[in-house]
Amino acid sequence: MTNNIEITENAQIHIANLLKNDDSKFFRITVQGGGCAGFQYKFEFDNSKKEHDIIIETSKVNVLIDDISLNLIKGSKIDYVNELIGSSFKISNPQASSSCGCGTSFSV
Repeated sequence: MTNNIEITENAQIHIANLLKNDDSKFFRITVQGGGCAGFQYKFEFDNSKKEHDIIIETSKVNVLIDDISLNLIKGSKIDYVNELIGSSFKISNPQASSSCGCGTSFSV
């Protein structure tokens, strides 16, 4: 666990496969304003680290999170799950006071 963010083995494997298929160097997690609960998670690929990015290095992947987003998801666990409604990244964020039903947005 780096910077109080845990990325599960399932998430690491899925991210590694996505990066290989996209030919990208990094997987980026950003928290943006919006969504039905106030903030929403955004996942994308990137090939360069920006000035305010933190790199979370795991045994399989490198994940970028900007310092503002990191403050909003510190202590979180990032997992990749297969459920009846589909497969998706699931973030268990202890700072979230509420979240939407699908888990893609939250409020603090």
